[in-house]
Amino acid sequence: MDWLSRLFEMMPVHGRLDLRCSYGAPWRIEQGPGNANEIPYHAVLAGSAVLDDPAGGRPLHLKAGDIVLLPGNPRHIMHDGRGAAPLKVRNRASLNFMISENPGSDQRLDLLCGHFSIAPPELVGLVVLMRGETATDRLGGRAMLNALSTAMFALVLRFASETGDMSQGLLALAGHPRLAPVVAAMFNEPARAWTLPEFAQLASMSRATLARQFQEKLGRSPSDLLTDIRMTLAANELRKSSISTGAVAEAAGYLSEAAFQRAFKSHMGITPAQWRKAAQTSATVDELELTKSAEVMSDVGSTSAGA
Repeated sequence: MDWLSRLFEMMPVHGRLDLRCSYGAPWRIEQGPGNANEIPYHAVLAGSAVLDDPAGGRPLHLKAGDIVLLPGNPRHIMHDGRGAAPLKVRNRASLNFMISENPGSDQRLDLLCGHFSIAPPELVGLVVLMRGETATDRLGGRAMLNALSTAMFALVLRFASETGDMSQGLLALAGHPRLAPVVAAMFNEPARAWTLPEFAQLASMSRATLARQFQEKLGRSPSDLLTDIRMTLAANELRKSSISTGAVAEAAGYLSEAAFQRAFKSHMGITPAQWRKAAQTSATVDELELTKSAEVMSDVGSTSAGA
C-alpha cells in the first residue's frame, strides 16, 4: 500500500462544507484562527480571488478550479484584490449549508468554504459534483457534501504530492525522489527495527545529509516521524477490544509491552489502558485523536491544487 493510503487508513479525516459564497467586487473574507484540529479549505468555482499569505509572504492568486488547504487553521484573508471597502454581506440558511452573498454585480466570485478535521481530472469531477449539490437543496445533500469534501482532501494531497514542488512538510519528503523511499518504508513497515544507516541507504545519501534533509523539510528527525506513525497505528489498534496491549505493542514495533506503554504515554499524554477505556465513551479519545491528527497534518504542509 502506498504511503498516502496508509496515512488515511491510520488517521481518519472528515470533511465539512461551511459556506457557499457568492460575491461581487469589492469583497473580503477573514477567517481564523480556528481549532487546531481543523484544516480550512477554499474551492474557487468561478471568478478569482487573492489569498494573503498568513506567513507574510507573497499573496496567492486563485482562479476557477483552484483549491487551497491551510493546515494549522491560521487567520487568513481572501479578497478581490482591489483594496476597496467590501460590500456588506448577507447570510441565509439553505437546507444543507449556509449561503453568503453580497449585492455586488462586478466580477462575481463563486466559492466553497469548508473544513477538514483531519489527479486534476478527478478533482474537476469532484468539484463539479459539489457545485451541483450546492446548486439544489436536496435530501441527503449534507451527507453528500461532507463525503465529497473528505474525498477532495485526499485528492488534493495526492495531487500535491505528485507535483514535487513542495518546500516543506511531509509532502516535500514524499515528493523528493531520494527521500520518498524512506517515507514509504516507514508507512509500509512501521514495526521494523529501522536504523538511521538503513534509511540513509534507502535514500542513497549519508546519514548526516538524511538527517539534515528531514530537519529542513519537516523540522523533525526520521525517528520522530517513525514514532508518529507507530503511535497513530497503535491508537487505532487499541480501539479493537479483541487485540491485547502486547499485540498492539508488537504491531507498533516495540519489543516489550512496558517500553510501548512508556512511549505511548509520553507521546499521547495518557496510557494505552486509559486510551482504550476512553474509547468506550469516544469523547476523550476523539478530542485527543483529532489533536494528534492535526499535529501530523500540520507536517504535511500548506498546499494548493489547480483542478
